Amino acid sequence: MDRVNGKPNIIFILADDMGYGDISAYNEKCPFTTPNLDRMCERGMRFTDAHATAAVCTPSRYGFLTGRYNWRSVLKSEVIGGYSAPILEQGRTTVATMLKSRGYHTCMVGKWHLGMDFARTERFCEKAGFAACDGVDYAGEIKGSPIEHGFDYYYGISGSLDMPPYIYIENNRFTALPNQVTKGAGKKFWREGPTAPDFIHENVLDELCDKVLEKIEEYREEAFFIYFSMPAPHTPILPAERFQGKSGTNEYGDFVLHCDDVVGRISRKLEETGLLENTILAYASDNGCSPIVDFQELKRKGHNPSYHFRGAKADIYEGGHRIPYIVQWPEKIRGGSISGAVVCLADFLATIADCLHITLKDNEGEDSVSNLPLWTEEIVEVRHDIVHQSIDGSLSIRKGKWKLEMCPGSGGWSYPEPGKEPEGSAHFQLYDLESDIGETQNVIAEHPKTAAKLREILTGYIRSGRSTPGAKQKNNGQEVWEAIWWIDEEQG
Repeated sequence: MDRVNGKPNIIFILADDMGYGDISAYNEKCPFTTPNLDRMCERGMRFTDAHATAAVCTPSRYGFLTGRYNWRSVLKSEVIGGYSAPILEQGRTTVATMLKSRGYHTCMVGKWHLGMDFARTERFCEKAGFAACDGVDYAGEIKGSPIEHGFDYYYGISGSLDMPPYIYIENNRFTALPNQVTKGAGKKFWREGPTAPDFIHENVLDELCDKVLEKIEEYREEAFFIYFSMPAPHTPILPAERFQGKSGTNEYGDFVLHCDDVVGRISRKLEETGLLENTILAYASDNGCSPIVDFQELKRKGHNPSYHFRGAKADIYEGGHRIPYIVQWPEKIRGGSISGAVVCLADFLATIADCLHITLKDNEGEDSVSNLPLWTEEIVEVRHDIVHQSIDGSLSIRKGKWKLEMCPGSGGWSYPEPGKEPEGSAHFQLYDLESDIGETQNVIAEHPKTAAKLREILTGYIRSGRSTPGAKQKNNGQEVWEAIWWIDEEQG
């Protein structure tokens, strides 16, 4: 155990837009090797049926930190931008607030993407398309940053790396004033926006990793929690020169190798400091891979970031939200173990609470289920079901082999896109994932009672404000489900 107080250290690395099939240990057909992530699998447990709460960035981060389905927040669809107001409720328990209350050093490095309130003038007005905004006082104090949600220290960026402003934030202040405007194109895309003199997009991933290594060294004598929210391999796709051309695919594959190297640097630091044995080191992606990586180009090179799943980032299909998830804890988790249990990023809060013998209150982690019995291989399943969300706000519920999708198409960016479904499409979709993992045959007409039962469970979870046992809770924001959900007799 930790040499000071018997508590395990915790590092959670959350990749941005990395597909299930991008780690070679997960994909026997992957044309490149990810040695450091594979090494994590050898040292820990690899989950093969893990999911983000949503198929896009902002909501999945909300779900991870709060242990609460993201659609219970004010954000019912889409994502927010770098200048957007906070969506994370003041006073809500997060993984960080829980651990801070138990004496942990709590640190976040990287992409926040849950909104902040910048100092602003009356001229401020958030613009469409996540564009740069006028009327911001970059020298002023920032409200709603991670330090107001349980983190002792924060260093990173407000949104995605393709969303302005391009200025590092430390705690609740920008570290510099912008002195230039930059933009990128193609796979190197980032929106035009104000940029600080020390902010070079190509260097951000390594500079953030440097900060993580610095904090591990600083905290090495006491229990710590570090949440490293990587801005990669999301756009702009900017692999360092040492990785360019190394994957044998395209720039995206090279960037995945760069991400793998970052994991290796952190693992080696834990070894060097003697902290590896009692550090819970977890790695996951926030959702599926984005189509901007050029799936057809990658296919020609023999690679599919979505593995054998249908869809990609933004979609209700498995490719949108099924993610790689690896947990390493040498003191407790058997190396090389594999779990096929259904798990969710929202489960991390309840799992860590279980590790530390913390009892969650009724208004904490309403959708979080402890995975500790899976980590220790005491049981093989902990969840009765799981709920997913696509970018347009459509929900699905999975129970056993059955998955009910409350939309006629992808709910995202893949065919058929919302509003472009073929004429006569069923209003909802039901798939048997046991026999049809590719979600090719909608069997809702053949199993109307199954669809109706799943809809009833999902509706109950919405109305009760939770999906775990406990007192009824209230969702935030406007409830929109009752107005859009209906099933006719033919469809169950």
